Amino acid sequence: MRYVAIFILALIFWFLITFRFTVSNLVVGSVAAILCSAVFSKYYFHNVYKFLQPHRYFWFCVYLVLFIWACIKANLDVAYRVLHPAMPIKPGIVKVKTTLKSNFAKTLLANSITMTPGTITVDIIDDDFFIHWIYVRSEDPAVYTSMITGKFEKYIKRFAE
Repeated sequence: MRYVAIFILALIFWFLITFRFTVSNLVVGSVAAILCSAVFSKYYFHNVYKFLQPHRYFWFCVYLVLFIWACIKANLDVAYRVLHPAMPIKPGIVKVKTTLKSNFAKTLLANSITMTPGTITVDIIDDDFFIHWIYVRSEDPAVYTSMITGKFEKYIKRFAE
């Protein structure tokens, strides 16, 4: 079953890259997907049943909308700080604790934080994330944890763990 999941994902990725739906492209993409699934299946998808649950795809789509909206708001915030004459920044590194358990979910959260303008994940040690923040709005760990990870972590749990 692992091989089938890798094959499907590789073939979808092939079509997204080439964006040509011809017979020859299907044959070449299938061969490439078979090779990828033969080589990489032992490294990925240890719990294939998660891949087949449709509600995970729904929550992933909800997460994507939330992530895009958070990026738009963060872009406007960073643009405001850059264009403001006084340049109102208060940078700092904050320690955020996560409740995510899988390495995939932690990596997804770290990348989501880093891809949102104004924040960068500096390090991950066990369940603690060290995040550089362009404007530290609070000194209370519970407050800044909910401001940085709360919006992402809730949805990542629903589709990635």
